[in-house]
Amino acid sequence: MRLVMKFGGALMEDADQIANSAKLVAEKALKDNEVVVTVSAMSNVTDDLVSMAESARIGDMEKVRDVLSALEKRHLEAATKLCDEKTLKEVTARVQKLIETLSQCLTGVFLLRELTPRSKDLILSFGERLSAPLMWGALLSRGVKSIALTGGEVGIITDSTYGNAKPLLNITEVMVKDRLLPILKAGVVPVVTGFIGQDENGVITTLGRGGSDYTATILASSLDVDEVWIWKDVDGIMTADPKLVENAKTISTLSYAEVMEMAYFGAKVLHPLTVTPVQERRIPIRIRSAYNPSNPGTLIREKGDNKVIVKAVTAIKDLSIITTGGAGMIGIPSVVSRVFSTLAQNNVNVVMISQSSSQANISMLIRNNDLERALKALKVEFRNGDLIRDISTIPKVAVVAIVGEGMRGMKGIAAKLFTAVANAGANVLMISQGSSELNISFVIQEEDVKKVVMSVHESFGLDKT
Repeated sequence: MRLVMKFGGALMEDADQIANSAKLVAEKALKDNEVVVTVSAMSNVTDDLVSMAESARIGDMEKVRDVLSALEKRHLEAATKLCDEKTLKEVTARVQKLIETLSQCLTGVFLLRELTPRSKDLILSFGERLSAPLMWGALLSRGVKSIALTGGEVGIITDSTYGNAKPLLNITEVMVKDRLLPILKAGVVPVVTGFIGQDENGVITTLGRGGSDYTATILASSLDVDEVWIWKDVDGIMTADPKLVENAKTISTLSYAEVMEMAYFGAKVLHPLTVTPVQERRIPIRIRSAYNPSNPGTLIREKGDNKVIVKAVTAIKDLSIITTGGAGMIGIPSVVSRVFSTLAQNNVNVVMISQSSSQANISMLIRNNDLERALKALKVEFRNGDLIRDISTIPKVAVVAIVGEGMRGMKGIAAKLFTAVANAGANVLMISQGSSELNISFVIQEEDVKKVVMSVHESFGLDKT
């Protein structure tokens, strides 16, 4: 069996967590399975790297030195607990060399007082580059032949969009096969840094926050593996956020389409693009608990279980509505195009849209931290007032969505949904449903999220699945 196993930051938090993760790998690798491991940075390390980069940019090198020292200590202490004597020397040398290189990068930012997207990607890459040697050392010390490599070293090639690079999948597949298949055939477990690639010039890039899941499925597709196992600290994907619904249940099976919708609408289990590389090859993904490995978790595959009409209810907070209105919008497609072009040029992502049938206004859902920038840009673009007269906003809203392939062609779903919302005492501000009938999403005041999600969850019997 050929597998890709991915371990997130919570499972790389300290020596005990890494040891447990390494045990899960060893149990498969020592039984003649071909295993590729992908790791995230130790928990909170990426945030530390962002903090150091910003501190260096503003000239606060004292803070940089303090955080860097703590970072080195944390990784070396973990190595001491994880590795046998011989392996410890190799891991220690690698960690110290990486810390030295990171220090030089931060000094460069300090001297220039400039943090470019390219420099930031380089600095952020050190989280995974520091954690991979720890897993590598833990495996070697357990008798598993292993090698630690970066995403770039194994052949993950991307464009040069620093901070959110797009993998060039055709080139990547050829290079990953060329570099990793001989390693696997030799019975060696490659430990690959998640989150990181490199562009065609060899410059380090990152795939965006949560990109380690994406790394795992890119490798899985390139190597045509049997399954991808994404290890978490929960039993699988839940019917709702357990912080909102205490009796949320684990979902046994989801389709690729369902999990992509859930990821887009707030479920934090997977990076939204995770499914894309494996979907065409129909490679299953399993979300499993590292603390309960006998539990099969959630299986993600081409077809889910359509007997269950609604699989989950999800929510995204920290959003705002911005509405543009005016008679000049009616029957003039170019106006709507200008609205979206203006937002795109100002790096404002639109989460959801709703337009009145008269075409006299259009409402867009955006992130709270984009609101001021979006408002300013639209007022400048339509300052003459002949096409758009009014631009209004509603801050502090949230989008809630129900997801499930079983909704297709079923009557009464929307009625049942909005009855549950009304019973929770909430007002609906926007509604959207795609022609796929895979989800129904709607916007409410942020303060109503918990009671609405609980009411919808109960109404569709998700607490009994």
